Amino acid sequence: MLKHKIFYLFLALGLVLAACGQSNDNSTNGSASDEKSEQNSTEKADEENGEEKEEDADFISSFEEGKAELEKASEGEEVDYQAVIDLYNNDLQPLVEQREGEIDQQISSALEAGKSGDLDGEVVKQIYDKLMQKVFYLTVKHEFDEVKENWGNTEEVNKEIEEAKEYYEVLKGTVEKRDAAYDTSMVSQIDGGFSDMEAAVENDDNLQFVLATQMVDKTLMKTFYLATGALPEGYATKAAKEAKEDPEHARVEQAEGWAFYQSISNYIMNHAEEDAALIEKNFSLENDVAEIDPEAVNHAFIRGFSKVALHEYEESEEEWGEDKSTITALEGALFIDMISSDITRMEGEEAYNTLSDHAQSYLEAVKSDEKEKAMEELKEIKETLNMVIEKAE
Repeated sequence: MLKHKIFYLFLALGLVLAACGQSNDNSTNGSASDEKSEQNSTEKADEENGEEKEEDADFISSFEEGKAELEKASEGEEVDYQAVIDLYNNDLQPLVEQREGEIDQQISSALEAGKSGDLDGEVVKQIYDKLMQKVFYLTVKHEFDEVKENWGNTEEVNKEIEEAKEYYEVLKGTVEKRDAAYDTSMVSQIDGGFSDMEAAVENDDNLQFVLATQMVDKTLMKTFYLATGALPEGYATKAAKEAKEDPEHARVEQAEGWAFYQSISNYIMNHAEEDAALIEKNFSLENDVAEIDPEAVNHAFIRGFSKVALHEYEESEEEWGEDKSTITALEGALFIDMISSDITRMEGEEAYNTLSDHAQSYLEAVKSDEKEKAMEELKEIKETLNMVIEKAE
């Protein structure tokens, strides 16, 4: 237990250092290009595109190499932590710092704690693996943002989409595992989202592109939720069960849950702070794994995502007539879909299907500018979501 408390202090320190140490990644970009001729700028861009392609592959291979070394802990073999630390610092840290400074501090702290023996090697491996998956998830989203910035430059846009697909490949195994565990079809939905993006570029349909990115983004978020707080295969449930028979292995599963949760925690924190704090407390390595309450965690997720959905619908109503109204209408429907199995369990399949139909009808009404119909659908959606929140208390 002392080891876990020591590591928790490392993490806390990491959060403070991250806040102090984040840099403006783009501060030096641009001034150099102002000094170049158009021809030199074009040549430099072509050269950078090739370098970026190579860097993408290097990031992924370096991640896999570090993961393979840390995997030795699960097999009872000695782990060369210094080799992983060097690999991380030299190859992965630049990408991690660009995405989120606190992740860098958390991964670095975990690796150092593994090296010193203050943290179990299997726990270290899970923190490294799952937090790096968050980095690749954020990088997929970053590539989507790059597409929006470069819209109209078809060559550049297609390159960014391909890079997003490369980073998604790292996450695909996690999606496949949840598809198998919950009988979902998230891999197909994500593949469909990428296909829709490519069609949108071909048709010069920016709105359709953004909607497709939302499908991919929120389906990945659903993956992380199913891995953490969903019943019956989330890590909250797994760790709580395992705590009765093998507390040490349960601690590993608790770490997996905590690290996966980091990919979706901000959404819930922004709209349901108390629910987010409850989830964080249960998964925190400072918390005794035997005290994890899977039902409380699950209900906090249900309340949290329901509140996020309500916020999206509120924004959709406020932005009526703008593309943002359609985008947030889809987001609201996708957040409802994240907890589809929970709503079905609590309210019944018919009630969930009715809610889903209202969400789809609202989206179609927004697209076709039928405000009166949209408001009727929205009233039903809000009533149902508020009832779900109440029942999940």
